[in-house]
Amino acid sequence: MNKYAERLYNGLVKENPTLILMLGMCPTLAVSTRALNGIGMGLSTTAVLILSNLVISLLRKVIPDAVRLPAYIVIVASLVTVTELLIQAYLPFLYDALGIYIPLIVVNCIILGRAEAYANKAVPGLAIMDGLGMGLGFTCSLTLAGMIREFLGNGSVFGRAVLPESIEPIGIFVQPPGAFLVIACIIAILNFRGIKTRQRQLVEDCDGCCANCFEKCEKVEEAMK
Repeated sequence: MNKYAERLYNGLVKENPTLILMLGMCPTLAVSTRALNGIGMGLSTTAVLILSNLVISLLRKVIPDAVRLPAYIVIVASLVTVTELLIQAYLPFLYDALGIYIPLIVVNCIILGRAEAYANKAVPGLAIMDGLGMGLGFTCSLTLAGMIREFLGNGSVFGRAVLPESIEPIGIFVQPPGAFLVIACIIAILNFRGIKTRQRQLVEDCDGCCANCFEKCEKVEEAMK
């Protein structure tokens, strides 16, 4: 796998910002009441991620370390303002649905985190792919959570009813507690299907069940120190 494909895979799967790194949880929990909201917020964040990574990578040798973070915030805020105005002008229904969470992209920890952890050390091409991968990973997570919450809470997907009227939707899933339940279940399923934990890296052929081998893992980790 070349470096560019690795950056894309990294954001989508290996270090998915929402489901693996647990970043950007505020917009994830707030706007994922519908699948369409998840796509809108995810793509908006993706656009800002790509452009901010590109600009920061191009200016990485120009921005002094002493003002690095303030400079990043100015760059991101400028891009978010342009994105917000475009959404307001051309997608007013999405602007009304996302509300305050569009300008809050400025302080989204995914964007500042990638700027600090990767973009300011990478060439522009890799920085763009890193932003694209992280953005698409964030979009997929939001959309998946939105589809599940919309289906369970409203009986619809992308605004179209899929459940018969005789079946009553579970309203809690479009409320804040529903977001925690859905995200927790998605992460639990991913863990069950084989996301490597610290214990699996320490103990060969570990099946992920710590109830039987926790003591062994603890001993191995202690021996490695």
